[in-house]
Amino acid sequence: MGLLDTLLGNPQQQQDYQQYVTRYQQGAPHEGYSDQEVLQRYQQVTPQLPPQDYERAAEQAFDRMSPEERTQFGQYVQQQAQAQNLPAQGFGQEVAPQAYADSRYLAQQTAQLHQQQPGILSQLLGAGGGNASGGGMLGTPVAKAALAGIAAMAISNAMGASGGGSLGSMLGGQNPSSNRT
Repeated sequence: MGLLDTLLGNPQQQQDYQQYVTRYQQGAPHEGYSDQEVLQRYQQVTPQLPPQDYERAAEQAFDRMSPEERTQFGQYVQQQAQAQNLPAQGFGQEVAPQAYADSRYLAQQTAQLHQQQPGILSQLLGAGGGNASGGGMLGTPVAKAALAGIAAMAISNAMGASGGGSLGSMLGGQNPSSNRT
């Protein structure tokens, strides 16, 4: 089961994930967590996801972003891949910028990139060198929204709460304290 086993195996970790998802669902997709927390959650969760689960989580996360934010995100990934000479199929110069506005298309390309090269997305966003101090694009709302959202939606889906249900009631947990800043 992977991610679900991890979530259900440790009550403290379960509560931490619950609080993270709650913060994501209650506010703007880029608020409520540090760059370091976003990167940590993304790196904890995404390696455990089958390709279809990653793509589903990515599409759900991108749905919470505006078309302009999705376009900005897609163009940035494209630019960074070119600048770092990294192959990023689906994010090449042949892609029209408006294609990124479609959350389904962006999710498919992001999932394909993740499947071909796990960890490349955080590398492309300037976080690959352990830079969690806001360097690269991760310090901007659009990158935070994408990475935070993919991790949060994957957790939510794994726990069966993707339909808007409350993770707290599902887990019989307490009302999570908000760390929103």
